[in-house]
Amino acid sequence: MNASITRRHFLTTATLVPFGLAAANLSQPASVEAAEPALRKGGPRLKPSLNAFSFLELLNANAKDSSQGIDLFQVCDFCAQQGFDGVDVTGYFFPGYPQAPDDSYIIKLKRHAFNLGLGISGIGVRNDFTTADPTVRAEGVQRIKTWIEVAAKLGAPTVRAFADSQPPYKNWQEASGHATRDIVEGWVADALRECAEHGKKFGVIVAVQNHGDFISSGPEHLHLLQQVGHEWCSALVDTGKYLTPDPYVDIALMAPSAVNWQIKETTQSTPESPRIDLKKLLTIIRQSGYHGYLPIETLRMGRTNYDSYQEIAKILAELRAAIDATA
Repeated sequence: MNASITRRHFLTTATLVPFGLAAANLSQPASVEAAEPALRKGGPRLKPSLNAFSFLELLNANAKDSSQGIDLFQVCDFCAQQGFDGVDVTGYFFPGYPQAPDDSYIIKLKRHAFNLGLGISGIGVRNDFTTADPTVRAEGVQRIKTWIEVAAKLGAPTVRAFADSQPPYKNWQEASGHATRDIVEGWVADALRECAEHGKKFGVIVAVQNHGDFISSGPEHLHLLQQVGHEWCSALVDTGKYLTPDPYVDIALMAPSAVNWQIKETTQSTPESPRIDLKKLLTIIRQSGYHGYLPIETLRMGRTNYDSYQEIAKILAELRAAIDATA
């Protein structure tokens, strides 16, 4: 199969989405520029990476007491020992977050990763663009702009941004004061567009993650990107947060727009949901022509016997097997 997906094939794939998934009262997009698949040449080059969030508890413990848990440098060490190609260094775990760390820290971490043969596949922050409070939205824009500049210094190609509500809100309806979806999408799109314009100046793509709230399906994800309409804003596909009857359909719809991933252990980030079919997922990814990093992210999901080291090693082995099986 040709590694690059044509626009006609992409739109044909979009028609495979069941009607129920698209029934979100989505209006005609203002622009389709952002939805155009990237022009990719040659066969897919896929590189396993690890999202540092997989070590959430240990990183949080280290932030409180440096003698406990692990820090980002030790996450990099683990990634090198396991043979990962890259690491996604989540911003929450940097000293001083949400403010940018000192340049000396950034340079030290960048050199440490380089010495280990690791690329920095991305970085992420927290933001809420669904809230009715314009001050909170503006704070989120500034935070993403700040970390775009951090990403540029690190050599990270993307900054992850949320399009969903954040605590203390339970959902986007509560965050927005029960505004209409069209109004909220306008807030989110305007904020992301401003971030993307800043990203363009620094060569960093704003990667919008689906997180099972305002964006819980592929059509919703795609429609938002179309509304943003900026070439420096694209998709981070979270394989565990399309809350639909068949998330693989959503993944197939969004894969041509993906610039980064979060590959989860299960399809809806709960212990009860089916374990991800990595061979099926890798087939979709290869058919999209995606080149680049495939970060995995493991979660406790309420499991009392969860061990980050064991779960990461397990899904990494499965991912490598799926990459080989679909080559």
